[in-house]
Amino acid sequence: MRKYLTAAIMLLTSSLYAQQKNVKLTSYVNPFIGTGAVDNNSLAGSNFPGPTTPFGFVQLSPDTEDKPDNPASGYDYNSHTIVGFSHTHLSGTGVADLFDVLLMPATGEIRSVAGDAKKPGSGYRSAYSHQEEHAGPGYYQVKLKDYNINAELTATEHVGLQRYTFPANTNGHVIIDLDHSLDKSRSYWSCKIIGAEIRVVNNNTIEGYRILTGWAKLRKVYFHAEFSQPIVSSVLFSGKRGNKNTAVINGTNIKAALTFNTNSKSELLVKVALSPVSIENARINMKAELSGWDFDGIVKQTSEKWEKELDKIRIEGTPVQKEIFYTGLYHAFTQPNNMADVNGDYQASDLTIKNAADKKHYSTFSLWDTYRAAHPLYTLTQPERTADFVNSMIRQYDTYGYLPIWQLWGDENYCMIGNHAIPVIVDAILKGIKGIDTDKAYEAVKASSTLNHPGSPFSDWEKYQYIPEDVQSQSVSITLEMAYDDWCVAQLANKLGKTDDYQHFMKRSSFYKNLYDVKSGFFRARNKDGQWLSPFNPLKYGGNGGNPYTEGNAWQYFWYVPQNVPDLISIVGGNKAFTEKLDQFFTLKDLPGEVNGNASGFIGQYAHGNEPSHHVAYLYDYAGQPWKTQFYVAKILNELYNNSSSGYSGNEDCGQMSSWYIFSAMGFYPVNPASGIYMLGSPVLKQATLKQGNGKTFTITTKNASAGSVYIQSVKLNGKNYDKTYITQNDLAKGGTLEFILGKKPNYKWGTQKNALPPLESFSGTN
Repeated sequence: MRKYLTAAIMLLTSSLYAQQKNVKLTSYVNPFIGTGAVDNNSLAGSNFPGPTTPFGFVQLSPDTEDKPDNPASGYDYNSHTIVGFSHTHLSGTGVADLFDVLLMPATGEIRSVAGDAKKPGSGYRSAYSHQEEHAGPGYYQVKLKDYNINAELTATEHVGLQRYTFPANTNGHVIIDLDHSLDKSRSYWSCKIIGAEIRVVNNNTIEGYRILTGWAKLRKVYFHAEFSQPIVSSVLFSGKRGNKNTAVINGTNIKAALTFNTNSKSELLVKVALSPVSIENARINMKAELSGWDFDGIVKQTSEKWEKELDKIRIEGTPVQKEIFYTGLYHAFTQPNNMADVNGDYQASDLTIKNAADKKHYSTFSLWDTYRAAHPLYTLTQPERTADFVNSMIRQYDTYGYLPIWQLWGDENYCMIGNHAIPVIVDAILKGIKGIDTDKAYEAVKASSTLNHPGSPFSDWEKYQYIPEDVQSQSVSITLEMAYDDWCVAQLANKLGKTDDYQHFMKRSSFYKNLYDVKSGFFRARNKDGQWLSPFNPLKYGGNGGNPYTEGNAWQYFWYVPQNVPDLISIVGGNKAFTEKLDQFFTLKDLPGEVNGNASGFIGQYAHGNEPSHHVAYLYDYAGQPWKTQFYVAKILNELYNNSSSGYSGNEDCGQMSSWYIFSAMGFYPVNPASGIYMLGSPVLKQATLKQGNGKTFTITTKNASAGSVYIQSVKLNGKNYDKTYITQNDLAKGGTLEFILGKKPNYKWGTQKNALPPLESFSGTN
């Protein structure tokens, strides 16, 4: 009997294991994570739930506001109405833009699309409920209650496909809105439609464009749309006036209402191809990607593309951990976006039209955020695309004179500070990413570090050896971040044997010392005359101008010397003083009466909701107390991420917030993102296998991981005891295994010897 019982148990276990292996990774992706805070009062990701392909151009999603502003994605989980489905969105940014070519199905009498006079801006919005709304990679569905219409969305790289099922015995309408955009009342980055056009080409086709200015200075959006049923009639609007007697309308505030005979056939499909170059290219994009009407086939095709991308990291963990992890990977792979049409045409940063022979030109570079963890993650999981990202950045240097700072729709918008395309490019080259012209890359990196441009006053940098606050606001943050970028330039110069450049940029990389005030113990602002800016309050927050600190305070920016943490420890007074200051940072609860809107996810002064804090929990590793790194990393992983609509403690910022989780959940993180060194933390996953571009796999296993068991007891690398607080890019690239054993109490001996620390200035890449 026992023999048969054992066999049955083994068979059941084997069956369950097989079922688990056959589960699609896409089934763990929940696009509603990060779409709205539960308390409706704090940041929670600003993600959109609609379908897109990996790194795709079209990102088709519902908008819940007539004039989207906050959240910047256009969709708020707490809203109860939808105004339509637009074809371009930003994921997790702090500023809104895009929302191009909004469509909304409706029934009833045609009225002015400007909305109900009693409800300004109400348009054709409809109530909906989350019980009748679903989303997954490549698919979104919602029931529009006011019209009893079921709306379904899917997408290819350049084309959005929608399927509307209308109620019986009704004439269906589709509203097209080319005015839908960022709130025009904004005092900065407000959006203005310069011109737009809708043209009824025939009874199944419309085309048009809109030209507008907003966060990106000038955007051109061309579209070609086809319907599966004939257009019975059309009303074109400019403002509140409708015109039934023309097939073309242009100007501003352009909208249209198209009517279809849905009495006999309730299902209507519409496909919309976009191009930043021309209507002709939009037609070409549609012909190449979606010539037919197979909605379910496109859903399957896009889902399979996502399955392939998600499979680059295989994990074992709890269902919730898998949901957070794979949704994070999904969000990280949502951008940068390929701006090139299928024929390779793209709009360059000088607004000219150029052609990429490889049909790839990427934009949406939120570099102040993503250079920290998202781009290092791409080097491991997307090496070929990393080369494409770098080459796309270098094209801006060719047309603009310097590398991107924050590039949107191929246009430089100068948002944020620093020159963080530099660490991305240097990291890629030092890791041996193929397909990059190293000499050209160095030319771009050096020029971007010596040419004055907005936010980077290099003549003053060389003259004062810090940025004076009376020359440039945000001076402390700019000084610290430019010093890091200069360290990166030096590393590439060193690789190429450019000794003079190496020494010059290494000297500049230490300019941060000139803003360290021994008396206060913080990096402080100075004016041109060398005097400290007073009064000084280390808790006082800055925003994006008029303050020495960028989206942070003196406490949060104190730790930003990732290129030389040992020197930062030294100027404080050694390990003991450094760890005591870290302890105070993580426990000091005093907050000023006013903080920047990006300040959230607090643990003491640590603010996980914004990027300046992201590396700080790992700094205990450098100062002989790695168990505190383990404690705080586990605390952040377990408390500041969840699988609800409020799953992030701040803006997702184009994959950075997710990338922090992905690295940290596996057990390591790139404190210096261009060093090829990863500091060890406290993994929460039972196992993670990283499939690298070189064909090798690196597997991390963890025993005893739980919310109450977070401390490293021992580590083995490839079967041998390992006491270092870091691993290197070489370790990963060779393939192998890293084994953690965790416990409930700290092991005060592990990782505390002198040889446990990473080398200060040697890149451990695969070069």
